[in-house]
Amino acid sequence: MDTLLDVRNLTVKFALRDSALTAVNNVSFTLNRGERLGLVGESGAGKSVTGFSIINLVSKPGFIADGSVWFDGRDLATLSQEEMRKVRGNRISMIFQDPMMTLNPVLTIGTQMVETVLAHRNVSKAEAEAIAMDKLRKVYINSPEKRLKQYPHEFSGGMRQRIVIAIALLTDPALIIADEPTTALDVTIQAEIMDLLLELCRTEDMGLILITHDLGVVSQVTQKVAVMYAGSIVELGETEQVCSNPQHPYTRGLIAALPEAATGSRLNQIPGSMPNLAEIPVGCAFNNRCELGKGACFTTVPQLERKQSGVFAACHELE
Repeated sequence: MDTLLDVRNLTVKFALRDSALTAVNNVSFTLNRGERLGLVGESGAGKSVTGFSIINLVSKPGFIADGSVWFDGRDLATLSQEEMRKVRGNRISMIFQDPMMTLNPVLTIGTQMVETVLAHRNVSKAEAEAIAMDKLRKVYINSPEKRLKQYPHEFSGGMRQRIVIAIALLTDPALIIADEPTTALDVTIQAEIMDLLLELCRTEDMGLILITHDLGVVSQVTQKVAVMYAGSIVELGETEQVCSNPQHPYTRGLIAALPEAATGSRLNQIPGSMPNLAEIPVGCAFNNRCELGKGACFTTVPQLERKQSGVFAACHELE
C-alpha cells in the first residue's frame, strides 16, 4: 500500500534548567494513504505531543530530540519553519479539542475560512468564498451563504466543531490529525462528528490520526490503534484485533474500564495513576500498576515486539 506517514523512533523532550523530561519516547508507526489510526491512552500518555510533533507544533521548551517524521517522501523534522508552513494547514490539517479556542470569536466564520484558503491557495476572494461554502456543505451545514456571515458564538457546540472540520478540509489535506475532537460534546453529537469524520475519510481518501482516551470510539472509527503509556507505545496493531484480544495489561485495563464491560454496580479501574515524567519507574513504566509485574519488569525496559497474536506489544510477560 501507499505509505503516507512514517514516524520513526520519534523522541520529544522538554528542557529543564539542568536536564530534560522525555514526553514521547522512541515512538514509531506508519499510516497509509486513506488509513485511520487511533492514538489511545490516559492524560499524560504523550498522545497530543506526538500529534503536535508531526506538524512541528511543539512549543518551547519542548523539542524533537531524535527520530524522523516522513510525509510524502520528506522528513518534516528537518524542514525550516517556512517550508513547514507549506505543509501545516495545507497537506496536513489539525482539529483541536475545543472549537471555541480554535475559532476567533471576533471574526466571522467567512473571514476565518477565506483567510485560510488565501494563505495556501493562489485564488481570488470570490473563489475562496466558493470553496468555503462547498466545505460547509460537505459537513452538512445548511445555508452556507448565511453561515459565513455569522460569528462562532451564534453556533451550537456541535455546529462549531463541524465548522472546525470544514476549515481543516479547505485545502484538501492528505492527512487530518484530530485531537480529542468530541471532548466537549454530548454523546449524540459525538456520534455525529465521528460518523462525519469516517465518511470524509472514505470519500476524500484522507488519512486520519484520532487522538483520544476512548477505546470505544477508536473501535468504531479506526483501522489501526497505538496504545500509549508514559510516552511510549505499549501495543500496536489492527483495531479489531487489539480490541477483541488485547495483549498488554494496560490495554486490557482500558478495555475493562469501559462502561459496557462493567459486570456489577461499579466500573472496573486500573489501580494507581500515570507516573510523573520526572519519576518514571525503572524497567517497565507500567510495573507499579500491573498485576503481572515481576523480575525483569522492574529492571529492564520492554521492547515493542510482535507477539503470537500478531499485534506488537511491549511486555516481558507476553509470549
